[in-house]
Amino acid sequence: MESESIISAIDAEIAKLEQVRALLTNGGKVDDVTAPQKAKKVIVKQPKKRTMSPEARKRIADAQRKRWAATKKQASTPPAKTTKKAAKKAAPAKAKKSAPKKAVKRTVSPEARKRMADAQRKRWAMARKQKAAAPAKATKKAVKKTSPVKAAPAAAKPKAPKAETPA
Repeated sequence: MESESIISAIDAEIAKLEQVRALLTNGGKVDDVTAPQKAKKVIVKQPKKRTMSPEARKRIADAQRKRWAATKKQASTPPAKTTKKAAKKAAPAKAKKSAPKKAVKRTVSPEARKRMADAQRKRWAMARKQKAAAPAKATKKAVKKTSPVKAAPAAAKPKAPKAETPA
């Protein structure tokens, strides 16, 4: 009931502010209208608690059970026979069967997995081919690995003469 006292204090404050406003608009004259008035107590009613009839509760519960049964039935239905056959043909003979996982969102079919592996092998072959065709660059790591002798300092290396272009 603390809220009622807060509301009555707010109402009293509003009444005081209205009086001040009336005084300012009347040029400071006090008349019967602006005389101090007691703030009205506002009684706030608590909303009535709504209850549901037992019949309505039973209808809602039955409908929810029906929805649950439908979802369980969909989850327990086995996949079509055609997909099982295709999976058996594509699966390697040595593959071990693993326990079924519960919340599997998506799986890649064996055919798709094979296509992806073939495409990756093709990309690797292209990369090897390009690497072989490109001239080999001598990097610091390559020089260190190939020659155990320490390289001479840069200042001691002879510089090649620059070719001049006709102007």
